[in-house]
Amino acid sequence: MAPTTTDHTPALGVTLRADPLSGVDVADVAVHAGHADAVELCLFDPEDRTGASERRIPLRHRAFGTWFDTIPGVRAGQRYGYRVHGPWRPWEGHRHNPAKLLLDPYARAVEGSVTWRPEVYGHSVDASLHGDIDVIDPRDSAPYVPRGVVVDGRFEWEGDTHPRNPISSTVIYEAHVRSLTARLPGVPEHLRGTYAGIAHPATIAHLTRIGVTALELLPVHAFESEPQLVQRGLANYWGYNTLGFFAPHAPYAAATNPQGVLAELKGMVKALHRAGIEVILDVVYNHTCEQSVDGATLSLRGLDAATYYRLDGRGRDVDVTGCGNTLDTRHIVPLRLVLDSLRYWVTECHVDGFRFDLAVALGRGKDDGYDPDHPFLMALRSDPVLSRTKLIAEPWDIGFNGWRTGQFPPPFAEWNDRFRDDVRTFWLVDQARSAHGQSGHGVSHLATRLAGSEDLFCHHDRSPVASVNFVAAHDGFTLADLTAYDVKHNGANGENNRDGTDNNRSWNHGAEGPADPATQALRHRSMRNLLGTLFVAAGIPMLGSGDELGRSQRGNNNAYCQDNGASWVDWSLQPWQEDLVATTAWLARLRREHPALRQRHFFGVRPGHPDGTADLMWFGVNGEPMTASRWDDPGNATLLAYVDGDCVEDESFLLCFHGSAHDVTVTLPHVDAVKAYRLMWDSTWERPDAAGERLVPGEERVAAGPSMQIFRAIR
Repeated sequence: MAPTTTDHTPALGVTLRADPLSGVDVADVAVHAGHADAVELCLFDPEDRTGASERRIPLRHRAFGTWFDTIPGVRAGQRYGYRVHGPWRPWEGHRHNPAKLLLDPYARAVEGSVTWRPEVYGHSVDASLHGDIDVIDPRDSAPYVPRGVVVDGRFEWEGDTHPRNPISSTVIYEAHVRSLTARLPGVPEHLRGTYAGIAHPATIAHLTRIGVTALELLPVHAFESEPQLVQRGLANYWGYNTLGFFAPHAPYAAATNPQGVLAELKGMVKALHRAGIEVILDVVYNHTCEQSVDGATLSLRGLDAATYYRLDGRGRDVDVTGCGNTLDTRHIVPLRLVLDSLRYWVTECHVDGFRFDLAVALGRGKDDGYDPDHPFLMALRSDPVLSRTKLIAEPWDIGFNGWRTGQFPPPFAEWNDRFRDDVRTFWLVDQARSAHGQSGHGVSHLATRLAGSEDLFCHHDRSPVASVNFVAAHDGFTLADLTAYDVKHNGANGENNRDGTDNNRSWNHGAEGPADPATQALRHRSMRNLLGTLFVAAGIPMLGSGDELGRSQRGNNNAYCQDNGASWVDWSLQPWQEDLVATTAWLARLRREHPALRQRHFFGVRPGHPDGTADLMWFGVNGEPMTASRWDDPGNATLLAYVDGDCVEDESFLLCFHGSAHDVTVTLPHVDAVKAYRLMWDSTWERPDAAGERLVPGEERVAAGPSMQIFRAIR
């Protein structure tokens, strides 16, 4: 029967309601399949995995490519999917195959996972999952693919509101749901590694102790492991392989039913909000888990591949993500899908912000070049809901001209890879060079990063808070491994150590991996140098999960498939790790209490003082103002920064950075009205010490190599 054409479409997905005339429970069902000839809603009993209970209901109405209907008797808990009839013309991008059960892109819950068999491919493949992408496969995929689940979205929020912490006061903690609590003793064993585990008071107590104001979670959207990983006996642990943009990943929940999974995630958000901690989701809208045209047909490819994905003139994927496909946000349908998903997580799950994986891919325009005025970026900036959230871009992808740090429009913040690289170079690469009698790279790049990376973020009325500063993240060496390994050790990933970056800018301090106590002590100091720099630099500090306690991945800098002790935070702490946690907490508290260390504007925009002092002044090792020759000297490894607090009604600070492996004598600078300096923190201290010494301008002191000091100016 031909569909009824109409000019009205309901909301996409499944919406439950009671019919106002009959009082019968009904569901409004809608899905976009713009090139389809017919669409069937497929209903399944909860316990049926074989598909024997399947009931197929043709959707009778169509408008603008959306198929919809009102279905009586559908309630929360209903398992469902779609079958789509339409052209099989792969060379045009059309891969409709009604033998394949498709997941609703708007499903609020997903049950089950993919069983990697030939049946889940829309084209013909053999047992090795390779075949002819142009030949349609007639086998039924229903027993081997996940299903959507209708859920009741009601939840008792108990007056929960967004904390809306000021961006200038934000301290981000990047974490993985499972890794963070998988071994945390204070969390009951049945809750470890779950949303409920993060909501537990033991977890929140640690986050608040180290000054976290925003928890950034690696992907929690429903995702799948790639078939090649499963064949190697591994799994996609990080989750950058999305299947459903509206559904929380069920294996991260202690709850065992789809309704409970959603409630548990919302409960986590509510508990974090009570502690004043915002929730930022790392979201992957640039691609899906269907991979390239060689991949499976699970959802978007079977619904309308030519609309949802970027394709070339032969129906093949245009891949700027390295994952096989790229979502085409130039088209209104996938653009709406992404925006609807984002609004759902904010309005229904109370999420506070997003970090966009490979964000450049989302902003590529009609010519495939990056466009800061792309409709997607414009929509985020103007949307009354989304524009009020924290928006963070990973400002690169792997496509042509894919590195775009500093080029996203406000109010976006961006991961600052230049900060990561320059700080690592100063404290690790140059330290290693000096240990071998070689010159380093000087101090000019470090100074630029400390001052908020104005070279990158000076445009369009942006400020230092556009820069998310980090020295380690999930992708790459951990903080501890930066100081213990010169090269990656990724053999466990099964890719012959070819995966992961070789540009680590790390230094093992003379021994690869485990080392003697003296070497370990030097490594611990280097960790403190890196942490100290992170917390005093202008911008938003981001701390990698477990870096505050020296977590190691044993040299694996790409542990995306390691769902084991290599990735999990080990909370059985040695004394030096307890000291590092105390150091992190102290640095975070210092930053929180002193606005001079969390500038909202670039230095130099305010008028100087009558005595000639400025809000930021640079000095050399001799206590004299920096000169051009010192800025350009690659052998110069010492820099002093005087941060004047008057402009923000705060105290003033002198920061000393000495990156050489050798000791040096430093002369404290003369600054008008400064009578003395009180040493507040020294990275040579294993633990913060309240009894720091008092020194006067012009006095000399030895700075151990390498080390960092924080002085408070006494006027």
